[in-house]
Amino acid sequence: MMTILRLCAEFFMTGLFAVGGGLATLPFLYEIGEKTGWYTDTDVLDMLAISESTPGPIGVNMATYAGYGVSGVPGGICATLALVLPSVIISVIISGFLEKFKGNSLVQGTFGILRPASTALITAAGLGVAWKVFFPQGLGTGNLWNMLFAVIDYKALILAAVIVLVMTFWK
Repeated sequence: MMTILRLCAEFFMTGLFAVGGGLATLPFLYEIGEKTGWYTDTDVLDMLAISESTPGPIGVNMATYAGYGVSGVPGGICATLALVLPSVIISVIISGFLEKFKGNSLVQGTFGILRPASTALITAAGLGVAWKVFFPQGLGTGNLWNMLFAVIDYKALILAAVIVLVMTFWK
């Protein structure tokens, strides 16, 4: 029971502060894994891959996957609801005020701050994933060339380059 409550608390906080969508939850998921030991960084990458390939929002899929891994079906349900609940609460509260104050300069300024903040969270998450994929053992020590050849996952790098080329030229 304590695990379920902790799961709910962790994912509620993630849902509250991960502004910008599913990829913005990645830094929080890494932190939860480090704090609790429920899953590893590699598990987070697996969650991301599975969440990207299944229908539905990425963040919700990752919460369901993580919760299920920690406490089975009840954990999956609780983590998912806890992740979504802050958005529901905030949306209900804001919708009542937004229509009245949408022309207010303070409201416009707040949205002006949230857009770059969510972009930064998503960029940081993307760079973190790229780092873990392309440098799975982390950076070692010694000669720079030997270090790079020893730690870079060239298959992942070549696959990423091919995908970028295909997406660039095949619209």
